[in-house]
Amino acid sequence: MAQEDLNAEIGTCLEVLRKGGLILYPSDTLWGIGCDATDEMAVKKLRALKGLPEGTPMVCLVGNDAMLERYVQQVPDLAWEIMDLATKPTTLVYDRPRGLAPGLIAGYQTIAIRVATDKFCRYLIGSFKKPVVSTCANLFGKPVPKSFEEIPEAILKGVDYVVNLQRDSRKATPSSIIKLGNDGTVKVIRE
Repeated sequence: MAQEDLNAEIGTCLEVLRKGGLILYPSDTLWGIGCDATDEMAVKKLRALKGLPEGTPMVCLVGNDAMLERYVQQVPDLAWEIMDLATKPTTLVYDRPRGLAPGLIAGYQTIAIRVATDKFCRYLIGSFKKPVVSTCANLFGKPVPKSFEEIPEAILKGVDYVVNLQRDSRKATPSSIIKLGNDGTVKVIRE
């Protein structure tokens, strides 16, 4: 991807995100629907598009470790070790999130966050300076698209912007999900 293409796409995404809109973008795992993770109305709009019931968890992407620490009250030491040793994108579920839209926080006061590894995602989040929601580009209860061509028409028409990058690549691997309790408990939710 040429740097000028990347910059143009990021600029358009920033405009949409700042206005509370939804983007469809290639994440470091699957094609995802994203919005400003701190904007409750944007989160509600995203839930409505997917038909996602309240309380159903969604993942947030952060651009780096410092951003992670701004949105989680206490990052367990084990989290740093897991992130260092992970061989594929790994989402960690943390206790006591802060500063995020209430609609993202699961009933147990937890939040699923992944430090993005994809170049586009890191640039986008770094420029936006806030976390971005990353939920797969499917309708609730329907199969997860493994490529851009499999994304439902309702999703394509329901977002405010579709990123014009990596549309020909297959992204079929969701992240691992591990729940880390501040009490030291560890639970693998998805390998």
